[in-house]
Amino acid sequence: MSVRLIPYQPIDLAEPAELVAAIRKRRGGQFINLDRMLLHSVPIAEGWNHFIGEIRNNLSLDPKLRELAMCGVAVLNGAEYEFIHHAPPFQLAGGTDAQVSALRLIGQSEFPSDLFNPTEQDAIDLTFQMTRNIKVDPDLIKRLREALGNTDTVELVSVIAAYNMVSRFLIALDVTPEEHSLTQ
Repeated sequence: MSVRLIPYQPIDLAEPAELVAAIRKRRGGQFINLDRMLLHSVPIAEGWNHFIGEIRNNLSLDPKLRELAMCGVAVLNGAEYEFIHHAPPFQLAGGTDAQVSALRLIGQSEFPSDLFNPTEQDAIDLTFQMTRNIKVDPDLIKRLREALGNTDTVELVSVIAAYNMVSRFLIALDVTPEEHSLTQ
């Protein structure tokens, strides 16, 4: 086992009490490795908990599209931790096993786009364009705006932008799935 360059905060971390309680509340009592890494900086952990909490819980965007975009970003950036955490909510929101498997092929020629409806295909295309190219085809935004409206289009773009930040944090600090870090 390799030594972590920056260790996780302890799983039983109690301070700062209000922030730890807020994170646990948002996560339904859980305290995951991402939280344990973020808590090296209280201001970052506070801002992250609030911002990502809003992205996860308070958007009008269809949860299936939200989680689809999160999974897509995870695959495109090689952030397996992110994919592990977002594939189950994608399925709870209506995603199928076949779609979860397909999401692992985003950006590859064998990606089975026919498993997704046209709006989902556009959301996947937006995820790819924002993650790999930064710039987005204006016609794609127009199609999404027609299908989703202004608010949900802005929210979808925000989800993709936010989860690109998440994946970059996870990868840079080698945040690993919880079952692989019980002794770390």
